[in-house]
Amino acid sequence: MSTDRQLLAVDFEVFGHVQGVCFRMFTEKEAARLGLVGWVKNTRGGTVLGQMQGPPDAVERMKAWLSKVGSPGSRITKTSFSNERTLAALELSGFQTRY
Repeated sequence: MSTDRQLLAVDFEVFGHVQGVCFRMFTEKEAARLGLVGWVKNTRGGTVLGQMQGPPDAVERMKAWLSKVGSPGSRITKTSFSNERTLAALELSGFQTRY
C-alpha cells in the first residue's frame, strides 16, 4: 500500500451474543473484502476483541459492520472503538483469528 495515503488503526470490542455464531470468521471475510488487515479473537468475558488497519473509508465501513451487521446468528448490543491512530504504514499483514 502506498505511503502517500493516510492509514488508520482502530481497536474494537463487540458485545452481545457474538461467540459461537461464526462472528470471527465473518469478521475476517468482511475485513478482507474491504482490504483491511488486523486480527480478531474471542475473550473469556464473552466478547470479541480485535484491531483493524487500513484506509479511513474502509475502516469506517468496517466500524458500521461491527456495530450493526456482524455474523448472521449474532446479536450485537454494543461495539466500542478505542486507540484510533494514524499510521505511516500498515503494521500487520492479512486479517487473522487469534487464539
